[in-house]
Amino acid sequence: MFVSFDGIDGTGKSTQCRLLVDHLRAQGRPVVHCVEPGTTAVGQSIRHLLLHQRHDMAARTEALLFLAARAELVETLVRPALERGDVVVSDRFMLSTLVYQGHAGGLDVDELRQVGAFATRGIAPDLTFVLDLPVAAARARLTATPDRMESRPAAYFERVRAGFLAEAGRDAKCRIIDASRTVEVIHREIVGAVDELERRSRA
Repeated sequence: MFVSFDGIDGTGKSTQCRLLVDHLRAQGRPVVHCVEPGTTAVGQSIRHLLLHQRHDMAARTEALLFLAARAELVETLVRPALERGDVVVSDRFMLSTLVYQGHAGGLDVDELRQVGAFATRGIAPDLTFVLDLPVAAARARLTATPDRMESRPAAYFERVRAGFLAEAGRDAKCRIIDASRTVEVIHREIVGAVDELERRSRA
């Protein structure tokens, strides 16, 4: 089983990702927890380039760096884990590139989808949770110094949010989560959806 979490920063997706990982491990399930971009040594180096340096970067360069980090993640962690029968839980995956570099960044979404399929060998989550909040509410939750992506203007993140909702609305494997509720209520909804996915897979 492969589950991913996505949404604009400040929606609590990373918190919910960790909570699901803890829940599954408490059940004795073998779980591989991924954070994009990063997790692998190559991914960490690319993450620093993408998020922690302030030089200008062409949109295609940015997209290809994200895809390169994802290709390394799939080759070294995701595909081997799924072949072993482990659960993979990822904080972001391909949907982020479609939205941030496509819907919000101006690149062709269909082209990104095609290159993304090459980078991931066609591996995709069985279920993606898109945590949703109004942009102003999500940004108000952020307390750390913003990285290169987080420093972009609010108008950019309005396009990001609209992109997530548009993509999730057309993909049956995406589930939009109202992130304005308490952490506990959201976690229960997510666990319920994952349990339902497992029941359907066994049927």
